[in-house]
Amino acid sequence: MIVLLVPVAWHPPGVALAAWRAALAEDVVDLIATMAELEPAIAAVAVDRALAESVAWPGMPIYDIARPLVNEALAAAARDGFDQAAVVAGDAADVPGLTIGKLLRPLTSRPVAVAAAGPGGGLLGVAARLPAPPWLPAHDLDDGSVTLLRRDAPEPQDVVSTPAWRRLRGPADLATLDPAVEGWDTTRALLGG
Repeated sequence: MIVLLVPVAWHPPGVALAAWRAALAEDVVDLIATMAELEPAIAAVAVDRALAESVAWPGMPIYDIARPLVNEALAAAARDGFDQAAVVAGDAADVPGLTIGKLLRPLTSRPVAVAAAGPGGGLLGVAARLPAPPWLPAHDLDDGSVTLLRRDAPEPQDVVSTPAWRRLRGPADLATLDPAVEGWDTTRALLGG
């Protein structure tokens, strides 16, 4: 399971962008690091290496990638010897572990699974058997879609859609945070509890 440090353009008023990015990423990393039967990792471009190191758990691999593309993160996992991997956005601080688990489940019978990012568009994550199929287009999580991933697939059902979850990319997303839901502790603390 790879947390992809994605570009973040929006941040809440009064919160520094760097602190916001770090809080979001830390919460996603903390979630996957504590999930059973997953081997967590982070994928980051060179300018985000310091951020990756600041949120990584001891011994957690950090994959250096040239561009923040899903395909580059999947290729890094394949080089590391994995036969399947999932890439999730590092700005989905309160994503439930069950949603992440459902992204991996279809890989027993299909080569690719995808979770949309809710009403904001884009993708929450992509899972694939490795090496990733050659027909999987190069894409990032902001511009990717289920339609894009199915475009060149031999059969549409080769790309399974799993439950969506929104990422925290604007004021409307921030308003959906539920204080009663566990997790997202760093983001919650940054927002004042």
